[in-house]
Amino acid sequence: MSYIIGVDCGTSGTKTVLFDELGTVVASHTIEYPMYQPKNGYAEQDPNDWASAMIDTIKAVMAKSGVKKVDVKGIGISGQMHGLVMLDKDNNVLRKSIIWCDQRTANEVAEMNSRLGEKKLIEITANPALTGWTAAKILWVKNNEPDIYEKCRHILLPKDFLRFVLTNEYATEVSDASGMQLLDVANRCWSKEVCDTLGIDMSMLGKIYESCEVTGTLTKGMADVLGLCEGTPVVGGAGDNAAAAVGTGVVEDGKAFTTIGTSGVVFAHTSNISIDPKGRVHTCCAAVPNSWHIMGVTQGAGLSLKWFRDNFSSAEKETARLMDVDEYYLMDKEAENVPVGANRLLYLPYLMGERTPHLDPDARGVFFGLSAIHTKRDMLRAVMEGVAYSLRDCFEICREMGIDISDMTACGGGGTSSLWRQMLADLYKCPVKTSASKEGPALGAAILAAVGAGIYSSVPEACSAIVKTDKTQQPISENIPKYDSCYNLYTEIYPALKDKFKALAKL
Repeated sequence: MSYIIGVDCGTSGTKTVLFDELGTVVASHTIEYPMYQPKNGYAEQDPNDWASAMIDTIKAVMAKSGVKKVDVKGIGISGQMHGLVMLDKDNNVLRKSIIWCDQRTANEVAEMNSRLGEKKLIEITANPALTGWTAAKILWVKNNEPDIYEKCRHILLPKDFLRFVLTNEYATEVSDASGMQLLDVANRCWSKEVCDTLGIDMSMLGKIYESCEVTGTLTKGMADVLGLCEGTPVVGGAGDNAAAAVGTGVVEDGKAFTTIGTSGVVFAHTSNISIDPKGRVHTCCAAVPNSWHIMGVTQGAGLSLKWFRDNFSSAEKETARLMDVDEYYLMDKEAENVPVGANRLLYLPYLMGERTPHLDPDARGVFFGLSAIHTKRDMLRAVMEGVAYSLRDCFEICREMGIDISDMTACGGGGTSSLWRQMLADLYKCPVKTSASKEGPALGAAILAAVGAGIYSSVPEACSAIVKTDKTQQPISENIPKYDSCYNLYTEIYPALKDKFKALAKL
């Protein structure tokens, strides 16, 4: 039996999983590390923390498993996207990494738009200038820490720094590089026009590979530390969402997944590049060669339900504790007793502004239609439906862009709710299923490694062998017209309130 390692470098910690060639978990280990916030709106991490966590988790899974090192055929890495790692000429880390959720770069976003133009940025990088993405962070260091920028010789993303630790290679792959805003996304290569216009030396950027290609091999020194074989292949891997797509089998046209975590994501695979000229969704290279993915994001998905739980569901929390069940399970049962439409109560889940489709940081949450007949149970149902409507917004933009979706997988904490999955099935008008494996990005990275190591000939073939379905929710025909009526009204509320949100922000 052959084995593969999937490393997932997240924001809260790094998780390493050792799988056999059929995707069965053999051993798993996670190590957490801190995030630093030196100022309001700043978010940084120490790349050396990621490296230590990767090394120690790989050593742990090998020790737990008892697998022989010669049977480990490849390593794949997934990771948080957009983080900036800067190395000097001696490969020392120059400063803490400015990570994905950092918001200090508003001036640099304006600079990018001024130099390149909003339309040109979207044409080349497939996305509007964004504060959380890497190019703006590079410009921030250049503008605010010129001494550090002057010493910089290599720019890497979080998972690609881990690749360097393993292989001594400066490399990246197309899915993660798409989130740097320096990539020509259509042609899957660095954009000379963008780099030259922004004054970023392309020689500092890593060599680009496809996600399942071998980018280097384990050095002797690192192999000795990890208890693995020198020369073990390390593949491109993928950014976290692209890796999750592979881990859930979303690697062919017609397939998509919806994640309900703190935020919500609708992620669709396509073999034809499609770019939204309005910049409402992200287009990036997929972890499958010659294909792309479209990703819509709603900011306050699971966050809305957590907010409701924390503020209005203390009784459910206490009952759940006494019953030894999850409080969300009890909340689901309550919401199930309310009819579709929550007795004419609608909720807009804009607690943190909104990204898709409105790109409006000033948007705020709304209960619309609240009356004396409504109970807490109605409000709970409305919150869950409002999140589902916001995800339908993302789904509709994919359709508008010519992407057909007939196969949907639900992921994240919210995906464990059969009620939420049913709402999505009724609103999307297609079956919504769950994956048997809960490993997501780590499994996706391992699948890519299995392809790079030659265990499978392609990513779709590997997913066909490894990814299995658990539960499936079919649309309920009588619910569809009811949800359509509610959704149509939901889409009219934001435009009516847009100016009022701006006024509220100025109070």
